[in-house]
Amino acid sequence: MQIFNLIMAGGSGSRFWPLSREKNPKQLLNLSGNDVMINETIDRTKGITDVNNTIIVTNESQGNLLKKLIREKYDDFNVEHVLNEPSKRNTAAAICYGAFYLNKEYGECIMCVYPADHFIKDEVKFNTTLKKAIELASKKDYLVTIGINPTFPSTGYGYINFDIDEELMDDCYKVEEFVEKPNFNKAKEYVDSKEYLWNSGMFVWKTSKILQDFKRYLPKIYNRMEDIFNYYGTDEFEEKLKKYYSKIQSTSIDYGIMERSDDVAVVFGDFEWNDVGSWDVLGSIYKTDTNGNVKKGDIIEFDSENSIFYSNKRLITGIGLKNMIVVETNDSILVCPKERAQDVKKIVDKLKEDERIDLL
Repeated sequence: MQIFNLIMAGGSGSRFWPLSREKNPKQLLNLSGNDVMINETIDRTKGITDVNNTIIVTNESQGNLLKKLIREKYDDFNVEHVLNEPSKRNTAAAICYGAFYLNKEYGECIMCVYPADHFIKDEVKFNTTLKKAIELASKKDYLVTIGINPTFPSTGYGYINFDIDEELMDDCYKVEEFVEKPNFNKAKEYVDSKEYLWNSGMFVWKTSKILQDFKRYLPKIYNRMEDIFNYYGTDEFEEKLKKYYSKIQSTSIDYGIMERSDDVAVVFGDFEWNDVGSWDVLGSIYKTDTNGNVKKGDIIEFDSENSIFYSNKRLITGIGLKNMIVVETNDSILVCPKERAQDVKKIVDKLKEDERIDLL
């Protein structure tokens, strides 16, 4: 059975504004100093299967730039494997689109799903974990997710509660429930119990299994996608995709299927991992100074602690800042407490409301 990687790269990275924009989102940025995030994702997954067994689902406004950046590194990459969504309909639609495409093109296969904006240092352990998830998904009809051993009580991640008494394979357990982002006290309780893992948003399953569960739990999405793919391989496909995709229900794969299915297993991911979702996690990518500050670009600061300074061009100066985020780009400046990093999305929502398209 062939193995394919499906990378979800359609988001706008609104919590990483003002650096991340609609047409140039964080997955197309070089945050690590090594390469753009989409190429780093391809790099660490090529140990699972050939690079040309990689499918990418992205927004059509980002598609051309994404292809260009990938081709600069992998000049033989099959750009037909970049699937453009005519509109954003959340992760369930993106995964259903990818599953239908794989099923039409290659038949039954193993589908490994990853977001394009993760930061993972130990690629050896990452690949070992994935291979275990692939083995489990191949042998049994499970939807397999990767859970990360929590290292602190994070309130920014979702959690997975697993049945410690139902081990399916080494370090593979039956999932009891998915839990949304908790408050600090609840997160600490989860971590102390040793029965919860961070929800990484990475999955492995057979295409037949995920399509079966779409049909069962999200029939409206399944039926609409089936209507579109009835035209696959014809001159009408692109027209039908544009016509019907925006009408697909917008929901996440977690809420739509993973939280409802009884056939979900989790594999322990014992590797350093970060969902680069907001500015406050940059400490996982860049080295901090002796006072816990992240400083990228032209920075002068005094007596500051645990703060993030990110300069694109101009000098940033700061005195006595504690637990703050200061970001400069050529047209915008962001200043906020680290504890409010998730609220940066509110700025983006306000810009949309005010129709300030030039800043999106």
